[in-house]
Amino acid sequence: MFYRDERLALFIDGSNLYAAAKALAFDIDYKLLRQEFMRRGKLLRAFYYTALLESEDYSPIRPLVDWLQYNGFSMVTKPAKEFIDSMGRRKVKGNMDIELAVDAIELAPYVDHIVLFSGDGDFRPLVDALQRRGVRVSVVSTIRSQPPMIADELRRQADNFIELDELKDVIGRPPREIDPGHAAQE
Repeated sequence: MFYRDERLALFIDGSNLYAAAKALAFDIDYKLLRQEFMRRGKLLRAFYYTALLESEDYSPIRPLVDWLQYNGFSMVTKPAKEFIDSMGRRKVKGNMDIELAVDAIELAPYVDHIVLFSGDGDFRPLVDALQRRGVRVSVVSTIRSQPPMIADELRRQADNFIELDELKDVIGRPPREIDPGHAAQE
């Protein structure tokens, strides 16, 4: 439930939202996403959190980060850490949970409603803390993927759960083909 006069802020866990949309076979159109929530209330801020691999000359996420920055999103990034796991595999780690939580708590006195785009159960205590400060919290993720992308405890804690699949027609676009010549060869 949204009220037209309420002050809104969006907190987007970039990797989590990307994975949820991918599991539902669509891409997010961030211009449409921003417009949708501007329509639902007074959008004060739209934060997007992601870790970036600094060691690579080209990162596939860099164009998105640049576009978001120029189109009204507050970007919060940090360098991802690369390491070799115990099996000798190269791994990348770039958790943004603490940055998102701190920003949400700091912004809480200035908003009525926070929309969290993540299904990460680690955010349940954050949602609880925001609610104790009088902020309503909606969580956007999906239970329609296999497995579901939202932790049950986060969905239960939120004031409102928004099924990402139901936003598909409003904020989605078909996924881009990586190699159109490789489409379906059967």
